[in-house]
Amino acid sequence: MPDGATGNVYREILLEVRDQAAWIGINRPEVRNAFREQTLDELAHALNSTRTDPTIAAAVVYGVGGHFSAGGDFHAMMKLNKANSAMWNDRMLKVAMACRNLPIPVIAMVEGACVGGGHELMLWCDLVVTADDARFGQTGARVGACPTVGATQYIAKLIGERRAKEMILLCKQYSGAEAADIGLANISVPAPELQETVEGIIRQIVGYSSQTIRATKVSLNFDSDMLYASWQHGMELLGNIWGTEEAMEGMNAFLEKRPADFNQFRLRNQEALDTYLDDFTADNNQSEKSRTARRPDLAGSEPEG
Repeated sequence: MPDGATGNVYREILLEVRDQAAWIGINRPEVRNAFREQTLDELAHALNSTRTDPTIAAAVVYGVGGHFSAGGDFHAMMKLNKANSAMWNDRMLKVAMACRNLPIPVIAMVEGACVGGGHELMLWCDLVVTADDARFGQTGARVGACPTVGATQYIAKLIGERRAKEMILLCKQYSGAEAADIGLANISVPAPELQETVEGIIRQIVGYSSQTIRATKVSLNFDSDMLYASWQHGMELLGNIWGTEEAMEGMNAFLEKRPADFNQFRLRNQEALDTYLDDFTADNNQSEKSRTARRPDLAGSEPEG
C-alpha cells in the first residue's frame, strides 16, 4: 500500500486508514508475522505517519493471517552480534517509542501467537484486545534470546513480579482469556468478535476529547517512562547475547525442530571453572618471577647485589 508521505510501497506491512483509525498489519503470514529489520522500519514509519492526519483517533496494530506476531525472525536475528546489535535494538526502540509517544491510543488486536518480540510489541501498546484462544508468552529462555526491550521492564508492572518471572524464566504461556483475567490484556472475546470489538472501541475514542487523551496518555506513561534507563541496560545486555554459541544453538534448534542442547554450555562452564580453581590451588595465577620470589626454599634469603 502506498505511503502518503513518500509514495513508497510497504512490503512488510499493510496500512489502511478508515473510520478515523490507522490499521497497521504485519504482513508476513508465512512466518507467523515474525519481523525483521525492514518490518520494524515500516512499522515505525506507519505509526509515525499518523501524526500528519489529526483526524486519526487511534492506531490498531495486528497480524495478517491469524497470528499477531511470533517475534523476531531468526533468519535475521542469527546475523546479529555485539558489533551490529544496535542495528536491531535501535529499531525495536524506535517502534516502542512510536507506540508510547503517539498522541493517540495504540491498540494491539491479538489473535494466534503473541510471543517473544511480538509479545513485547503488544506490551508497548496502550490497549490490548485479544481473542480468547490467542497465545501470550516469552520464549527467550527456550531459544537463547533475551527479552530485555520491554518484557523485563513491563510484565511485572502488569501481572506482578512472581508471574513475570514465571513467564520469562520458565516460558509460561497464557491464553487470551487468561491474559485478560490477570491484567496482561484489557478485553478477551471469541475470535469472530475480535475486529468488531476493536471497531467499537475506536468509535468510543472518536467521541472523546483528543487533547484530553493526548495529555492523559503522557501522564499515565510517566511512571513507566522512568524505566527507559533499564531499556538501555537491556539493549546492552542483549548485544552481548547476540551471536554467541549459546544463542545460535537455541535458534538453530528451533529452526531444525529439535530440542536445544543448552546443557553443553553448563558443562563447558564447569570445566572452565574447575581449571581456574585448579590453577588457584596450585598457585598458577602468577608469573614465574613471582613464583620464584616466593619459593619456600628461598624465603628469607638476601637478594643478590
